Amino acid sequence: MLEQMKVPHPIPYQGSKRKLTPAILACFPPGSPRLIEPFAGSAAVTLAAAAREKASRFVIADLNAPLMDLWRAMIEDPDRITDQYRKLWHGQADREREFYDEVRDQFNKARQPEHLLFLLLRCVKAAVRYNANGEFNQSPDNRRRGMNPETLRHEIVGASRLLKGKTQVAAGDYREVLEDARPEDIVYMDPPYQGVCGDKDGRYIKGLSFEDFTRELRLLNERRISYVLSYDGRANDKVYGKPMPGDLDLFRIELDAGRSTQATFLGKDVTTYESLYLSPAMAERTGKVDTSRLTRRAQQTTLFDDPPVIEWPRNPIYQKSS
Repeated sequence: MLEQMKVPHPIPYQGSKRKLTPAILACFPPGSPRLIEPFAGSAAVTLAAAAREKASRFVIADLNAPLMDLWRAMIEDPDRITDQYRKLWHGQADREREFYDEVRDQFNKARQPEHLLFLLLRCVKAAVRYNANGEFNQSPDNRRRGMNPETLRHEIVGASRLLKGKTQVAAGDYREVLEDARPEDIVYMDPPYQGVCGDKDGRYIKGLSFEDFTRELRLLNERRISYVLSYDGRANDKVYGKPMPGDLDLFRIELDAGRSTQATFLGKDVTTYESLYLSPAMAERTGKVDTSRLTRRAQQTTLFDDPPVIEWPRNPIYQKSS
């Protein structure tokens, strides 16, 4: 019997949907020709979809060009990028803070993938932040030195095995990426939303307009594109982000993402929920996911997990957007 193995996760990224991938993938029809992620970040959904053979080809894209250069390096030459990281990791010994600042300065000058990888694995809360000049300006987490190089090699090699030879990596505006989407594809989108980021998100240097984004969703609906969208959420009764307009005719699922780590640290008991929206084409294509199954609880995704249980539509957290 094959040993159970976790889906590889080479880079941490604030806002990653890694724990929610079982619920998200349960909304995908099997055997689609291509999955497109225009706000890829850590590409957690693509990696899980590749492991579960939910699609045969993939597009990961993001406006953050250095991040896409890093993904290209990890997929195409995993040994080289892990060797470069190992040298940086050992080079910080006994001068961690000073070394971090030096690597950050080097990255801001040359935008090398290995420098970004080191910064992602050392910065506070895995939160990518750029200033108005497009310079990485996040501080280091002084409690840790970054992922052990051997552990990281395992994660990067695993990701490369899943994606190499069948993944297009692109840097650019999400609208340009979506122009190539076809009705037989699946599009998964996890954009920054205003409830958390306001009109500007440091990960993207420029903001994401809610009006422009919903206009793009209408165009996708007209083209009969199957998409799944992570957008807005709440912590207990406090709501974050604008709900999707009712005229988009989306189907909404509210996913229980578990207790808030930050609130727990502060001694508070807060449960967070995230909304998942299905386009009309996706809902029709999947039969509104499955009329007998529903998942709410976030899980650790593994290659050999049973699919999460999803019930529809009797569960009260299911609703059509209004």
